[in-house]
Amino acid sequence: MNFQSLQNFSLSLRNNKLFELFVVAIIIISALLIGAKTYRVPDHYLSIIRILDWVVTLIFLFEICIRFIADEEKKRFFTKGWNIFDSLIVIISLIPIEDSEMAFVGRLVRIFRVLRMISIVPELRVLLNSLLKALPQLGYVVLLMFIIFYIYAAIGSTIFGAINPELWRDITISMLTLFRVMTFEDWTDVMYETMAVYPFSWIYYLSFIFLTAFAFLNMVIGIVVSVLEDEHAKEREEKEAAEGKPTIEDLSRQIEELKLMISESRKVD
Repeated sequence: MNFQSLQNFSLSLRNNKLFELFVVAIIIISALLIGAKTYRVPDHYLSIIRILDWVVTLIFLFEICIRFIADEEKKRFFTKGWNIFDSLIVIISLIPIEDSEMAFVGRLVRIFRVLRMISIVPELRVLLNSLLKALPQLGYVVLLMFIIFYIYAAIGSTIFGAINPELWRDITISMLTLFRVMTFEDWTDVMYETMAVYPFSWIYYLSFIFLTAFAFLNMVIGIVVSVLEDEHAKEREEKEAAEGKPTIEDLSRQIEELKLMISESRKVD
């Protein structure tokens, strides 16, 4: 078998859905093995878990090799973040450090193997990329939230400080109390306590909940969904370009060229 046939075999195997599902199943088994080690199990079961763990690591190594051989631009294989992450996880897992001072690092690496699910499943990669790209826009939302928290905490500390110093002593403690209110963690107890002194203090809490829990959540969802739609559109365009199909940009350019040709033909007439 020459290298070209090996590459074709690796490419067909990498693009095979059954192979992808097999790797996902191995990642789930790896996660179950990590969970099993947290229980007190007999020594003979621990030895079986160790053997299975090595089998999982070797399968991961095989999968990385298949992806590397199938890649047409091997020089750029390690320029992709997920390829570097997967390779480091597998390489460190192959180092026998279980009975050494670095055993803690080995256990942590095996825990992070579950994250390989993201690099294997394209939908998860798109979702994570969308979340990362949405972070700059979410930063402004967080800043707005901090301003709202600060204003309400200052008001709460000023008005309710004498009622319960443990909850409203200063602006820092007041912000923690408001975070409790926003997450609905026994927030009614806090409200009823202040309503005993200020009956209309419910307006303070309801307006804060509306601005934070509802408005904030809708803003975050809106930003993430918008970025996610852009990522899906980008992925579709890349797929169409790889398959040789015309993209939206190509179609719009062709339409503009047709319009130009029609206008020129009219001028000639």
